[in-house]
Amino acid sequence: MAYSLILASASPRRRELMACTGVPYQVITADAEELKTGEPETLVMENARRKAQAVWRQHPDSAVLGADTVVYQHGKVLGKPKDPADAKAMLRSLSGAWHTVYTGVCVITPDGKADVRFDASRVQFVPLTDADIDWYIATGEPMDKAGAYAVQGRAGMYVSRIEGSFSNVIGLPMHLVRDMLKKAGLMNL
Repeated sequence: MAYSLILASASPRRRELMACTGVPYQVITADAEELKTGEPETLVMENARRKAQAVWRQHPDSAVLGADTVVYQHGKVLGKPKDPADAKAMLRSLSGAWHTVYTGVCVITPDGKADVRFDASRVQFVPLTDADIDWYIATGEPMDKAGAYAVQGRAGMYVSRIEGSFSNVIGLPMHLVRDMLKKAGLMNL
């Protein structure tokens, strides 16, 4: 590897997943304006590209990986909740129903070439009572998560089925990342 890799994300979950690749990387948080509306596939890919570009402009000798995740249900993007009431509304909507988690990933190499892709996973929640929702919100866990939940955390007990990549639901589809890092010459496996 002739250059280093930067993860343009503040997410501790993405850091943990990136560590599984064995590829050395550093974290530099992206300061990029994100789109809030649009078709979920386009939205996550554009936001991932914006995050990666914002960091790559400052570090053009490095490869940069940016990612963005949204929860999509009933034609609406469910981002991070604004407050506990917003989290409660999201969790009520997810209760006993299916939704789709989209994650966009962008890898920009030092030559300025961007590889931008997305993955989608369908997730089904068990029916939740108001007590379930209130307890979960009180833990604080949903407040910085798309869709107001973390499948790898306490909300895992509310998920009855996942169709697609589990790591995508966490926020980084590892099969896609592996392929993109291989294409960029950052992984041999």
